[in-house]
Amino acid sequence: MNYNYIAIEGNIGAGKTSLAKMLAEQFNGKLILERFWDNPFLEKFYKDPGKYAFPLELSFLAERYRQLIDELPSMDLFHSLTISDYFLNKSLIFARKTLGDDEYQLFRNLFNIMEQNVPKPDLLVHLYVKVEKLQANIKKRGRTYEQAIPDEYLLKLQDSYFQYLNQQPAMRILLLDINKLDFVNNPEDYKHIADAINQEYPPGITRFYLPP
Repeated sequence: MNYNYIAIEGNIGAGKTSLAKMLAEQFNGKLILERFWDNPFLEKFYKDPGKYAFPLELSFLAERYRQLIDELPSMDLFHSLTISDYFLNKSLIFARKTLGDDEYQLFRNLFNIMEQNVPKPDLLVHLYVKVEKLQANIKKRGRTYEQAIPDEYLLKLQDSYFQYLNQQPAMRILLLDINKLDFVNNPEDYKHIADAINQEYPPGITRFYLPP
């Protein structure tokens, strides 16, 4: 693998965790998975976004920051590659769409202080999946609190991701359109993705439409 630290990103239900696990297994990488299941505000947020958006985003930011600070700098003699299924800056991307202007400004001030201490990935891989397929994936994995996520919310998040990515000319970003792939169940589809990731890219956005 050409990189030491790869972060997999994408919308809710894009397949980030599945792909991160598969890559870490293939390339003997250290795996960092987001711990979201015990967040006390997540289910409450989906029921009442206006009331719980701010504590949800703060709690996610704190947990992501703590996990990355703990795990990224550690020396691992058995792994030269680290793969995570999230990027710290997703906190900013989600907050921009869930918080009001005043709350977002406060959140961003805190984020800017914390971000300075966290290494950035050598390659950020963004999985682009259309809303229809996202919803199918969400239903398939069966998390009760996610079943009523509206299409509009997923579209807003996708727009927020694209706005952010287009403002990062110094980062290496690989944008993968995987709408026609089933990399979890089809080894050939997974190979297309792994081969695309295992290439050198210049700073900025490189777009791949898979399969080739």
